Amino acid sequence: MALDASTFESLIPSRFISFTIPYPTCSDSLLRVAVLDSALQPSDSPRVGAMLVPEGRETDWIFSTELGHLQLLFSSPGISRLILIGNHLKEGTFPARVYNRPLECSLHQQGFHVWSKPLLLALSPRSLFKSGIPEIPLLSYEDNLVSSVVVHECVGCRVGEMLVEDVEIENGSGHGREFRRRLRFKRMPNLIQTEIRVVPERGGDGLDGVCIGGGVGFVPDLKVLVHPYLGPMVAGLALVGGYVEGRIRNGFRPKALCLGVGGGALVSFLVTQLGFEVMGVDSDREVLRVARKYFGLEECEFIHVVVGDAFESMKKLACHGKSKGDCEVNGFGGHLVEDEVNHKFDVVMVDLDSSDVRNGISSPPLEFGRKDVLLAAKLVLFEYGILVINVIPPSRSFYDSLVSHFQEVFHELYKIDVGNGENFVLIATASPLVFSVGDCGNSFLMRLKSVIPEAYINSITKI
Repeated sequence: MALDASTFESLIPSRFISFTIPYPTCSDSLLRVAVLDSALQPSDSPRVGAMLVPEGRETDWIFSTELGHLQLLFSSPGISRLILIGNHLKEGTFPARVYNRPLECSLHQQGFHVWSKPLLLALSPRSLFKSGIPEIPLLSYEDNLVSSVVVHECVGCRVGEMLVEDVEIENGSGHGREFRRRLRFKRMPNLIQTEIRVVPERGGDGLDGVCIGGGVGFVPDLKVLVHPYLGPMVAGLALVGGYVEGRIRNGFRPKALCLGVGGGALVSFLVTQLGFEVMGVDSDREVLRVARKYFGLEECEFIHVVVGDAFESMKKLACHGKSKGDCEVNGFGGHLVEDEVNHKFDVVMVDLDSSDVRNGISSPPLEFGRKDVLLAAKLVLFEYGILVINVIPPSRSFYDSLVSHFQEVFHELYKIDVGNGENFVLIATASPLVFSVGDCGNSFLMRLKSVIPEAYINSITKI
């Protein structure tokens, strides 16, 4: 693509351009250069940042797509234009099947700050030169990925392209090597939709000879939740531990409605570790197929997973006073019956992302702040049930508005700060809490504390 010399002199909101150029020190190789301008332009002097794509990850959606580039820009506060530079794979060249993080930087990475400077200045807007020749900050991308391999790729009717990958990560807790399986969507390249721990399928405890992409397969370990916010979501059950214990003692199995299934980590955990019966709703049939094949989700007597729109399905469940025909939707069939007990739940857990990532990753979708949706959520709960929701607020006003809407409908509202600088968990009660959280004779609460870090439970605060 031919570019005019003046193309980059001005900042154009949301403009994305990618092109290739010869490698400065090796004319046989090409570099891919991608330039993205922020949608919000500064009122004063702009800032330009540059990032070198990690070697071996050039085809990762994080670095090879406009949406991935956009998320990198969102995570770089104050940057008006972000420039990505990485190796360009020649046509007909396929990326390595397995990614392994290099032990040391290559020669071209080591000299990046030198050879890239003329290029970065040429790609900077004219307004950046008001006070002389600017210094372009070089940003680095760091995560805990040691190695990875894509084990499956497919396309869903609602979420689009997705992939399943097995990874080895650095374990910050000092417990040695750890292997995980991830589900990612191309429309949200930087967001891990589902993450579970996997273990070698061969017997024995040793990990000698086990590596990503080697001859050893992996199987899901469903006894633990590793996704940062799922543990805090389950910890919210401590608020109604006494109520749930009473239900169990009276011969009832506690029931959960999960809106947003993904890989099914939360659904499987509630059933296998806490004895719940769970109904899960997801909008994409292909996602559920992937969950069953790669993430250990099993449909059984206590797991009912269906395809449908989360909000509409919940509103249908709430209409128990109407005829059965009015309430059937999206394949619920026999699960939606006139018997009120069969479609009431002790907890509704919501893990839904906004499908529009142009303004950054956020959760839940804006629709969940509507009063009719919140009333439906309250109606499907038993008298002492709770609503637990994962929140990624794109702004303080988004969070404050969501809290205000919840307080209009529910009796009490609690929160857990996940501690990762991104997620919060909100817990809303259908009725005032009347059960003791610290009852040492509560077998359900004791079980909960044995499978979830107690620190999450202790961090629950009332809003």
